[in-house]
Amino acid sequence: MSKVSVLVVDDAPFIRDLVKKCLRNYFPGMVIEDAVNGRKAQTLMTKDVFDMVLCDWEMPEMSGLELLTWCRQQDSLKALPFIMVTSRGDKENVIQAIQAGVSDYVGKPFTNEQLLTKVKKALARVGKLDAAMAGGPARSSTGFANDSLSALTGGAKPAAPGAPAAAAAAPAKPLISAPPVPTQPATPTGRGQGQLRLASGNQPCIIKALTLKEASLVVRRSDALPQVLEGAVLDLEQGEQSEVARLNGYLHSVAAMEPKPDSDWLQLIFRFVDQDAQKLDYLSRLIARGTAQKQYIPSA
Repeated sequence: MSKVSVLVVDDAPFIRDLVKKCLRNYFPGMVIEDAVNGRKAQTLMTKDVFDMVLCDWEMPEMSGLELLTWCRQQDSLKALPFIMVTSRGDKENVIQAIQAGVSDYVGKPFTNEQLLTKVKKALARVGKLDAAMAGGPARSSTGFANDSLSALTGGAKPAAPGAPAAAAAAPAKPLISAPPVPTQPATPTGRGQGQLRLASGNQPCIIKALTLKEASLVVRRSDALPQVLEGAVLDLEQGEQSEVARLNGYLHSVAAMEPKPDSDWLQLIFRFVDQDAQKLDYLSRLIARGTAQKQYIPSA
């Protein structure tokens, strides 16, 4: 029985590593290749035969939608299972992908279970699931945060239980910084608002500081606590045109804002993983806009 071959396409190495690790854990005999954008993927697909493509939408040089459109124009790729793995979950984007011929859709952030459900469904539809399952799963699927840790540490042993929630690495010096936070804040204020999308649900957040590498966020504590190294999507809407940027990343650190276990507010460092030039340009404009406001708004 021939092995199943899958192509993973995403400009963020972090996301590619997560997807590949998830597939290898569940389908030990699967052959997995990856590409940093649609153009590289197109080159690979002209040389090799793949049984499935898992592809991001927003990438430099050639987007996932452009790659999908090209695939459906090729006689040999018209029926190829093509799953879009992206933070673009709006109704109009889903419709656009369906019209272009997408096989299925996985929204970021995702859990391993969500991803595997879509993959198994797509493989079963083309009669490839039995071949992919040959030998059985290597082990049961773990949570997103645990795989995130492995992807970042290269399999190194995680910290012992009881270690502080905040990651050891110090965050980069912000280009836009807010005044020191009071010891016991009532309602924190910041430089803007956004929405943090986690696998456990959505959380409104306050943006305290922003750089090209990370954002310092404040969220109200809820029943489901954010986890260090958990994958997430940060939605930012700014400007007169109400521009929206969906930034993929992970939680680098989580800390209470008050010196007590039941703190109402949490401060998160959210590290970006996107390599998309358009998103970096958007961030640059947000940072420049915030710096200008800080320079010209008089102190209280």
